[in-house]
Amino acid sequence: MRITVEPGVYVPRPFTQALARRAASLLPSDGVAVDLCTGSGAVAAVLGSAEPTATVLATDLDETAVACARRNGVDARLGDLFAPLPAELRGRVDVVTAVPPYVPTAELHLLPRDVLAFEPRAALDGGPDGTTLLERVVRSAPAWLVPGGHLILELGGDEADPVSARMAGEAFVDVRVHQDEDDLDRMIEGSCAPALQNGD
Repeated sequence: MRITVEPGVYVPRPFTQALARRAASLLPSDGVAVDLCTGSGAVAAVLGSAEPTATVLATDLDETAVACARRNGVDARLGDLFAPLPAELRGRVDVVTAVPPYVPTAELHLLPRDVLAFEPRAALDGGPDGTTLLERVVRSAPAWLVPGGHLILELGGDEADPVSARMAGEAFVDVRVHQDEDDLDRMIEGSCAPALQNGD
């Protein structure tokens, strides 16, 4: 697929392709997917292309990113995580994806100079330990997922263990961590257990 990335929008990384493919494989043809922190809308565009009859929505806090995602054919909404979504989707989403900011604040200076110069800090800064947004998504997702629905998140560094623990405590089972080509933890997924949905 060809994705337009406007100036000031987070640039999709090659390793995010694995997340997009995994999410597409789990999305029913008549299902609902939500891509949070969508940026240019790359993941949402892949989902919509893979399952044209599914409902695919995306959200982002950044107006420039939302406009860019819309230019890429994505139904993108402006706002914080799940907040811009229609209330009728609560409990009806089959797949939630997110590539949230996950670089620890103290490590931002280690990023390549071009990344720091041209990409928005808000799309990179994951808070003190890099998991601030990851944990918010994990806490909020069960209220939106169908029983057995999937949450798939990109992460980095040493974040897999704390995020796995959070998912285990927040209605998720079959939690799995996936490595990238360099054997680094890069993606985590889990299924929402019906008996544990907590409505947060």
